[in-house]
Amino acid sequence: MPDLTHKTRRRLALLVLVVGLPLYIVIASSVVTMFERPPILVELLIYVVLGVLWALPLRFVFKGVGREPPPDDPQG
Repeated sequence: MPDLTHKTRRRLALLVLVVGLPLYIVIASSVVTMFERPPILVELLIYVVLGVLWALPLRFVFKGVGREPPPDDPQG
């Protein structure tokens, strides 16, 4: 992934949280409901795993977003 500015990273993180995450939730819950309902603990485990799984490939977007922009960031 190219080196993103702090401002771009913040905007991308907001887009992921506002658009991507709700879309992922709808898709994940739809796929899980396509199968026969498992025992409650297994279902809970599935949702916990899916809840963590979405964030793993997007770690680079969220890393450092809550901090002040670095002084050497051109778009600060």
